[in-house]
Amino acid sequence: MPLPKEQIYTTDDIYKLPEGTRAELIDGHIYYMAPPSRLHQEITGTLYRKIADYIDSKKGSCKIYIAPFAVFLNENDKNYVEPDISIICDKNKLTDNGCTGAPDWIMEIVSPGSRRMDYSIKLFKYRSAGVREYWIVDPIKNRITVWNFETDDNNEFTFSDQVKAGLYSDLVIDFSQIQL
Repeated sequence: MPLPKEQIYTTDDIYKLPEGTRAELIDGHIYYMAPPSRLHQEITGTLYRKIADYIDSKKGSCKIYIAPFAVFLNENDKNYVEPDISIICDKNKLTDNGCTGAPDWIMEIVSPGSRRMDYSIKLFKYRSAGVREYWIVDPIKNRITVWNFETDDNNEFTFSDQVKAGLYSDLVIDFSQIQL
């Protein structure tokens, strides 16, 4: 007896989900997402504000977006993610629907239900898609893991540290100022 065929989904299936359902699509597999916690939202909002203010002060050309913001990785219909924070410097990747291709810098704030996704599945996917820099911000473990895929470096920090961005030579985020 043959094994059942594995269901492979596309972005069309994501858009057919009931309104309000949050999900991501990686290599044709749907991953449902729980609503973010208050702490998750506070950290996301603070980081967004700091980076957006920096970009504005430098009259930078990169654009920053906060979830839910659609990122169509690999420019195919099998990969759709909503990073907590996405910074895109190539305006040709931006459409009315979101970002087609890899953002330059992605930040994910870890929730109890997203740990495996953020540390494993997305780490691999973002690296292979061409993301330049990936930060995993984990308030439960008091850890910020910074991956610079261009130099193949990764470093770990705590919420007591100042963390320098790779994308911008003079942007430093002081995590001790983020209220947990």
